[in-house]
Amino acid sequence: MKLTILGCYAATPRTITNPTSQVLEMNGHMFLIDAGEGTQVQLRRRKLKFQRINHIFISHLHGDHFYGLIGLVSTFMLLNRQADLHIYGPKGIKEVILLQLRLSNSFTGYKLFFHELTSKESEVVFEDDKVVVRTIPLDHRVYTNGYLFESKPGDRRLRIGAIEDLGIDRCYYQKIKNGGDITLEDGTVVKNSDITYDPDPTESYAFCSDTCYSEQIVPIIKDVKVLYHESTFLDSEEHYTEKTKHCTAKEAAKIATLANAGTLILGHYSTRYSDITLFKKEAETVFKGNILNGDDGAVFNL
Repeated sequence: MKLTILGCYAATPRTITNPTSQVLEMNGHMFLIDAGEGTQVQLRRRKLKFQRINHIFISHLHGDHFYGLIGLVSTFMLLNRQADLHIYGPKGIKEVILLQLRLSNSFTGYKLFFHELTSKESEVVFEDDKVVVRTIPLDHRVYTNGYLFESKPGDRRLRIGAIEDLGIDRCYYQKIKNGGDITLEDGTVVKNSDITYDPDPTESYAFCSDTCYSEQIVPIIKDVKVLYHESTFLDSEEHYTEKTKHCTAKEAAKIATLANAGTLILGHYSTRYSDITLFKKEAETVFKGNILNGDDGAVFNL
């Protein structure tokens, strides 16, 4: 699981900071999460092979989270993209993108699918044999969802030495990987646990931006390996959170603690602050797990 943060600052882009956009690589997928202004420039700057992106997840329809989407959709057209592109986001995302394409007399040579979301309950929006993605309903000024990405358990791992010692034919390997026991020619039953190791641990990543403090999300993200949670303000500006529907670093840390998260990544900083290390220092007073400062261009091999 690899996370590349293209931008993680609030509100407007600046010459030194970018609005929200991330790339999550998990089990062969390259997911784009939010697409703030300048996303495709950041993708090129980070030398990411963004033609691999087949699924884009938009949290909400505030400009600093989706104004870069139409540019990327258009660039895919210019690059003669052929693969289908799926966009997940609030109801209205289809209208705004298709309107821009129509008024600019543009089109896509590839199939463009919109999955518009309206539910205020967590729901599965994407699933294949490797990954499942579900929404995390957030509390913001407009309809907003975070996203929980979870890898599915893989096959059991073969203990080749033990298997060869028993003379088990290779034709049974997939059955063993699937958890099956094996009966030898003499009738002896070999338990699967004696000839395999447990599968590699599953991975999970929760993206929560933008939202005010809400413990309602805790059951959805319980025991998540990595949590990205917005921390727009420091505690000294806590009085802004109610009006803006955002969080402080301490509140993000409290959610991470309640959810028993393995790692907390902070982001969506207000540009009023010049030193983002202060967010980590405040969060450390509450959350005792691993804390990382998100920043533009940061790459985390998780």
